[in-house]
Amino acid sequence: MSSTSSFSVQLTSRKSKNVIRKIDVAKPIASAKVADLKAAIAKAFPKWYPSRQRLTFGEKNVALEHGKSLSDYGVKNGDAVMFKDLGPQIGWTTVFLIEYLGPLLIHPMLYYLPSIFYPGSAPAPHTRVQTLTMILCVLHFLKREYETLFVHRFSNDTMPITNLPKNCFHYWVLGGLFLGYPVYSPGFTGGYLGGAKSDVFVYTLVGVWAWAEVSNYLTHVTLRNLRPAGSRVRNIPHGYGFDWVSCPNYFFEIVGWFAIALLTGSVPAYAFFAGGAGQMWQWAVKKHLRYKKEFGAAYPRSRKVLIPFVA
Repeated sequence: MSSTSSFSVQLTSRKSKNVIRKIDVAKPIASAKVADLKAAIAKAFPKWYPSRQRLTFGEKNVALEHGKSLSDYGVKNGDAVMFKDLGPQIGWTTVFLIEYLGPLLIHPMLYYLPSIFYPGSAPAPHTRVQTLTMILCVLHFLKREYETLFVHRFSNDTMPITNLPKNCFHYWVLGGLFLGYPVYSPGFTGGYLGGAKSDVFVYTLVGVWAWAEVSNYLTHVTLRNLRPAGSRVRNIPHGYGFDWVSCPNYFFEIVGWFAIALLTGSVPAYAFFAGGAGQMWQWAVKKHLRYKKEFGAAYPRSRKVLIPFVA
């Protein structure tokens, strides 16, 4: 092939700095994209499929982003490109479906099979707080599964499969067993912190939960509409929730779990709420700073991180 119709790079180990192999790409360097280089690497080393590769370039080891042209980074024929194997990957859609499946199964199992999970306890009719908790938790995770299949557009296609047990632990163990086990024990009417008793308080909390869930869904639709299918384009989100904070989806998620904690009065429910809120605060701060760095003066200065009008 002529030099105008193809080019090559020196694929170099990021760890050892040794050249792994010269990679030939059958495309002009001026029009070649990062995806073309990743495809050529996968052809030479089939186990290193594109989502398993992390490529960086230059003295500052700038990451080569999928969808961009190599010329955007100044990559030229014969240059060295640093390579890191990210290990076996799993798609984010699959990850989310597996994560949310756990509590979807665990809450009804604890609720409907007390003789198996609470041996030795005297049978008792389900209380109102137990029934409402089960319904709200199942609806929440059904909504999550629906969004995974039909709403979310992920900025990254995959994650390392070794992270899956950690992700599942949060939902299966903490959001399923830890939260649900004390609530569905026979005769439970409220935890150590009391829980909601009056009709007005109970159904006010159900209303707040429903508002939070619908609001969370609407913010996810807004984020979906910002990113065309198949792209990694990022834009400034506007509209409901986003005029207050950078991450209203997290805010509404937190409000929903706080309503369930107040409803049950269960210490594990409060712990799950607090742990999730702490994690989402960290994510929100990172996203807020990324928005400000990426969009500069165009990003609304009055917009808070997570809590409207506060922080």
